Amino acid sequence: MIKLENIERRYASDEVETTALVDVNLEVAEGEFLAIMGPSGCGKSTLLNTLGTIDRPTSGHYWFGDQDLAAMGEQALAKFRAAQLGFVFQSFNLIDELTIEENIALGLAYRKDVSGNKAERVAAAMDTVSIAHRARHFPHQLSGGQQQRAAIARAIVGQPRLILADEPTGNLDTANGEQVMDILTALNAGGATIVMVTHSPSHADMAKRRIDMLDGRIVASAMRAI
Repeated sequence: MIKLENIERRYASDEVETTALVDVNLEVAEGEFLAIMGPSGCGKSTLLNTLGTIDRPTSGHYWFGDQDLAAMGEQALAKFRAAQLGFVFQSFNLIDELTIEENIALGLAYRKDVSGNKAERVAAAMDTVSIAHRARHFPHQLSGGQQQRAAIARAIVGQPRLILADEPTGNLDTANGEQVMDILTALNAGGATIVMVTHSPSHADMAKRRIDMLDGRIVASAMRAI
């Protein structure tokens, strides 16, 4: 499904050039749950942003199916993100002035190819993460765990081919973090492809495969023991 070939990402200023990714080669199969780990500044967030087409590689190829996203223009990438990707962030990124239901519906806002009733799609996404009883509430009225569940519903309402989760449990206590991980593993069991950045070894162990990064490189890869 995904193949990165010799991906490099360099950031240049007037005085210094920083290399965030060095010769990254990675494949992610459809239906896989991949965890990315490593110390702060190792390049894991840059890798996730590259997979999400938010960050453009300086060189290399990013194959998504038969499309080389590294060669796409910004307009084409925006359409690709809306149609194919779902994002879950550490800080939830919900809009305070919108209800939970309205926040989740934003996941369909840029989709012109959505079939069926959009309200039904939103309701189904809320049911998946057990947040329907909070549909008319605003984000500030919810706990952190409930906000993250709503953020996951927003990510999945468009039925994306790939879910990208950046420290999805980083702002949560242990109990809520475990609930979020249970939701992600259930989504994966249902066929969703997930790539997650995490600092938690126990949460990384819930993925099917883990890679470790250091200084912009992938230095280890291991499948979960069954």
